[in-house]
Amino acid sequence: MLLRRRSPATAPDPALRGSRPSRTALALSALAGAASLFSFAPFGWWPLQFLSLAYLFYQVGMGSSVRRATLLGWAFGFGWSVAGMHWLYIALNRFGGLPAILSAMAIAILGLYMGLFGAFAAGVATWLRKKWSLPVASFLLIALPVLWGVSEWMRGWVFTGFPWAASGYAHNTAPLAGFAPLVGVYGIGVLVAVCAGCLVMLTQRARLPAIGLFAALMIAGWGLSTIEWTRPAGQPITVRLTQGNIRQDEKFSSEHLLNILTRYRDLMTAAPADLVAAPETAIPVFPQQLPPDYLLQLKDFSARTGSYLMFGIPLSDGPGIYSNSVAGIGPQGQSYSYDKHHLVPFGEFIPTGFRWFTDMMHIPLGDFTRGNAVQPAFQVKDQFVLPNVCYEDVFGEEIAKQLRDASQPATLLLNVSNLAWYGESVAIPQHLQISRMRSLETGRPMLRATNNGATAVIDGRGRVVQEIAPYTQGTLAATVQGMTGMTPYIRFGNYLFLGLSALALIGTWLTGLNYRKKTAKVA
Repeated sequence: MLLRRRSPATAPDPALRGSRPSRTALALSALAGAASLFSFAPFGWWPLQFLSLAYLFYQVGMGSSVRRATLLGWAFGFGWSVAGMHWLYIALNRFGGLPAILSAMAIAILGLYMGLFGAFAAGVATWLRKKWSLPVASFLLIALPVLWGVSEWMRGWVFTGFPWAASGYAHNTAPLAGFAPLVGVYGIGVLVAVCAGCLVMLTQRARLPAIGLFAALMIAGWGLSTIEWTRPAGQPITVRLTQGNIRQDEKFSSEHLLNILTRYRDLMTAAPADLVAAPETAIPVFPQQLPPDYLLQLKDFSARTGSYLMFGIPLSDGPGIYSNSVAGIGPQGQSYSYDKHHLVPFGEFIPTGFRWFTDMMHIPLGDFTRGNAVQPAFQVKDQFVLPNVCYEDVFGEEIAKQLRDASQPATLLLNVSNLAWYGESVAIPQHLQISRMRSLETGRPMLRATNNGATAVIDGRGRVVQEIAPYTQGTLAATVQGMTGMTPYIRFGNYLFLGLSALALIGTWLTGLNYRKKTAKVA
């Protein structure tokens, strides 16, 4: 039995007090975490995530040992991370040139590190359970869910953060998506964990309240999804998003440079549109390394057709100083640049003490300069387009800050990416899912111009309106309406989720305090 029905969660199975989990328990916990992969795109089995987390919560609830809970949480987080991010192996081995065994070891080490956040959630929740004498419901429905959400938030900033496969992303088409404009992806993660706690509560006497809470969250999410948090801004614009489908092993090769430059020039200038966008490093060399008339041809097309162009290109401010940038050209001679702010460790900057590791790989342009946290948008007729580069859109709080602090908030978001590093893996549909969450949080359409997918138009409610098939060459033409206004998430970022989490933990402390007083009177 998980928990004694007549007592708080501080009195679990005595046989498990102070014990370590068996190897079988650790393996099953890791498998439960790995099963969460199928809750994300492209599979989309989001209810499976409730079951996956419920298994962890059930196992943690079986014992009172903080060590046992911590190890189970670590195993669960390890399985979750390795399954959700296994595609990194392709970048390290196939394109980075790292030997297979070292690539596999790197993914395993990353999983062990990411597992620490699951260990934090389970271990601290169990410690609070004992310290505060928490009843079953408070432990399963508040302490564990809140700390799960906090651990995911921590994963988003500790050592620059890597919040890929945060649990909330699996629910961008589920009822809980309605909470995104309020509490963001991490707040949804807490609610996912509350739903998992409700499933575990079915093993207790309070089955009807657990079912009621689960249903209430689903209904509330659906109701919130009907609210219009933002409103149309100006007139719609026409867009053309290009997808060159350049192979990663050719992208930075001097032998293929002319073909790459020609392909993206032809795609961008094939037809006019108010905005024509090309992906991250569509032009893979510095402007001074281009043929003399290359940029002149783009400027001439812009002036002749009234089109605004935005494309990925590395820019340099001096020897050894270069940024992963998005350049913009306007028909009246306007120029624009955005420099990537949130860089990828090992791929775009070298953490202190790890140059030996990056030297083992063959990654070009591997030590970029960081751009400013808040940068202006590019005005395209009535719309203001704010770019973000590749996995920058994993950091929703940073995009919210740009919208909140800019003198002229953007009305459209543009993600430029090159995911050819990860082959034909789940990285592409997962990244599209992340972009959809950013649209839900901000109420802004997201345009995605990528090298090999997913090139798409996402509306302000997180729905994919149009998409090019991945791993093909072509363009996507659409008409897009920009949006203005501030969702609660834009105004407060993650502070609202964190504040509510803090209040919830205070509530659990008061619940435990009240229980101790009652038991003292009975005694």
